[in-house]
Amino acid sequence: MSTLFGETATFPLSPSARTGLAHHQWNSWRVLAPSRLIRLWAARRSQRTTLGELAEETHLLDDIGLTRAQALREAAKPFWRQ
Repeated sequence: MSTLFGETATFPLSPSARTGLAHHQWNSWRVLAPSRLIRLWAARRSQRTTLGELAEETHLLDDIGLTRAQALREAAKPFWRQ
């Protein structure tokens, strides 16, 4: 796919931009931040639950480079803590 830079569309300026008035830009990330946080918390909860289950399998913990104590400590953390 190629992009032709000479054929880009121009967008009309908003009335406040034309008159020189400051206009606060709307940040869409603020709307998406709560859903991102919830997905992050859900992923942490799932990973820590799985890690707690792996704590009994020392050969699997050896594969990821953790001791049983480290795995249990991480699994015991609440989902909101990093």
